[in-house]
Amino acid sequence: MHKTDTSAGSLLLDRREIAGLLTLETCIAAVERAFLLYGQGATSPPGILGIHASDGGFHIKAGLLKTNKSYFAAKLNANFVENTRRFGLPLIQGLILLCDGENGYPLAVMDSTEITIKRTGAATAIAAKYLARPDSKVATICGCGNQGRVQLRAIKTVLPIEQSFAFDADRTHAMTFAAELSSELQIRIQPTDDLPSALKRSDVCVTCTPAKRYLIQSQDVPAGMFIAGVGADNPEKQELDPALMASSKVVADVLEQCATIGDLHHALEKGLLQKTQVHAELGEIVAGKKPGRTSREEITIFDSTGMALQDVAAAIEVYEKALQTGTGVRKNFLN
Repeated sequence: MHKTDTSAGSLLLDRREIAGLLTLETCIAAVERAFLLYGQGATSPPGILGIHASDGGFHIKAGLLKTNKSYFAAKLNANFVENTRRFGLPLIQGLILLCDGENGYPLAVMDSTEITIKRTGAATAIAAKYLARPDSKVATICGCGNQGRVQLRAIKTVLPIEQSFAFDADRTHAMTFAAELSSELQIRIQPTDDLPSALKRSDVCVTCTPAKRYLIQSQDVPAGMFIAGVGADNPEKQELDPALMASSKVVADVLEQCATIGDLHHALEKGLLQKTQVHAELGEIVAGKKPGRTSREEITIFDSTGMALQDVAAAIEVYEKALQTGTGVRKNFLN
């Protein structure tokens, strides 16, 4: 048992502070531990709630995770695709509430943006570690926004990436992406309008777009490719050809969640795949219960819809680092 110090109140942390506290490498390690515990059955099942709104929607993801002590976190994110054009606001905005898992005390309230971006890239890195060919050198990134940037940084931490193709519906985004990250990562990045050609020359593909009709077609994917489908996080979104899902080794972050809102959902809806045919959840592979890649030729797909425990794990890292460094301000909400 531990006693929570409630005298100072809850810790408030903004995005800039969180960015300084949470490195991508630290986030990857924390998220991998969360998948391990989930795969071992050592955590409560994570929860999700989605509410549709005009031009967007809200979702809440929540979970309980025990590290050195027990923590609960709930993340509320709003996703409105027209925000930038209409209001000059980010597409995704939200907050995370971190609580003591034993007594419920609100330990911290923090901006969710940096955590969401980094924990999503972390999950792809972990999946790539187990599902990509270890000598993968060429990647294609579809969607050249903030998430595309962290995805390339993340996979480069676990794979020897030397070259990347950058594809975006807006070519100027792909050109900016290429200019910025080629210098940062010291690799060759080529903007492209020819996605099929880029795919056929790649070992890895990450999709992080708001597409509602799949952009990765089965016939364009070479043998041995690892694909992370990141953008489909509601039933209307779709990035991967259902026929490709049906012919590949599919790994879900959370099976039931992917069956409802991921690319898996569309393959199931078309009757091309059954849930029993999904190879594994990522946690099962991290925990050693099921194998990852078993041949150089198989196509592996990670359906990434965002597991709540990723947010909990990252929020814990941020909170504990903030305590160590004296970062943030305090507010007592209970007085």
